Amino acid sequence: MEIIARLNVGGPATQITGLSERLDRREFDHRLYAGQVEGDEAAHGEDVPAAERLPVHRIPGLGRTVRPGDDLRALAHLVGAMRRFRPHVVHTRTAKAGALGRVAACASGVGPARMHTFHGHLLHGYFTGARRSAYVRSERVLASLSHRLVAVGEQVRDDLLDAGIGRREQYSVVPPGVRIGPVPGRREARLALGLPLDAPVVAYVGRLTRVKRPDRLAATARAVLDRVPGCRFVVCGGGSLLGELERDIAPFRASFDLLGWRSDTETVYSAADVVLLTSDNEGMPLTLVEAGMTGTPVVSTRVGSVAEIVKDGETGLLAGTGPDELAAQVARLLTDPCLARLLGEAARAWTTASFSVERLVADTESLYRSLHRRRRAGRRLRTRTARGAR
Repeated sequence: MEIIARLNVGGPATQITGLSERLDRREFDHRLYAGQVEGDEAAHGEDVPAAERLPVHRIPGLGRTVRPGDDLRALAHLVGAMRRFRPHVVHTRTAKAGALGRVAACASGVGPARMHTFHGHLLHGYFTGARRSAYVRSERVLASLSHRLVAVGEQVRDDLLDAGIGRREQYSVVPPGVRIGPVPGRREARLALGLPLDAPVVAYVGRLTRVKRPDRLAATARAVLDRVPGCRFVVCGGGSLLGELERDIAPFRASFDLLGWRSDTETVYSAADVVLLTSDNEGMPLTLVEAGMTGTPVVSTRVGSVAEIVKDGETGLLAGTGPDELAAQVARLLTDPCLARLLGEAARAWTTASFSVERLVADTESLYRSLHRRRRAGRRLRTRTARGAR
């Protein structure tokens, strides 16, 4: 039984889709439970015909926003669903679903093994002060209710351990697995997006939210334009800070193409000379994996487990969080096409070999098996203990 708060466009939904489609059905009866996507987000797979979409059991009240009444309703629905399905393993993803799902698993009386995946964490760039302390305390308690904690990267795991969340022996590191669609040629991609064939192009793909720092994207673009006049910036995505981004780029709006959400992100990557990420915090961003698979070099802030995707100076370039430093790295690639080509080719080889869906599925199946064996052994031990007591 896999539980996620919502299937919005992003890394967790992509991972779930790849996993659900390829798990061995002869061995695993896998069911997905999720809430609703909210208004400022795009739903994962909404462009897929209804008959081909991933089967989802909807949980009323489950979603991104914390609302005590809805959350209690979702908790009750999850407990009921577990009692009907009686899963051997409950696998939760994202913070809110992780909390409700693990509590429900304990309250259900079914006794499933409990596994939670951290696709990132909320330790940096989300909360400060009392709210951050409350988050850390709650995750410590939830870790004590978990049989296995999964982090998408080593740095994500280490950050959580440094915050006292879980024990090292509880953790497994399972990097994401990605499969992209057919990659068009550069000319074809630019014609499809209405971009000039000869201009330098920088792409940003992702949500426009506070932790992603669209304000830093705008400041970096301004600094790049000072170095490389005529550069075009393509933004594929949306979110609550779209309006702020539009205000920030107003003085150089002609240099920006705001595409909104698109499912053919491989077209955006192929059209770009550089892919840029400006976040304050990341787990293992699929944007950088996908860009690498298309052979497009990236420039990113050195945050989270980004350095486990981008080998600085080998498959892309990393920088601090200052717009001028980011802009200097972007301009370096735009003005040195030989370097950009070498990094892009190395990125394609590295990401294709290291972040396949097949590897993700094999790693996850292995974890499910080990948890099931542990659950059965625990039951046998409790049975023997009970008989001995009689």
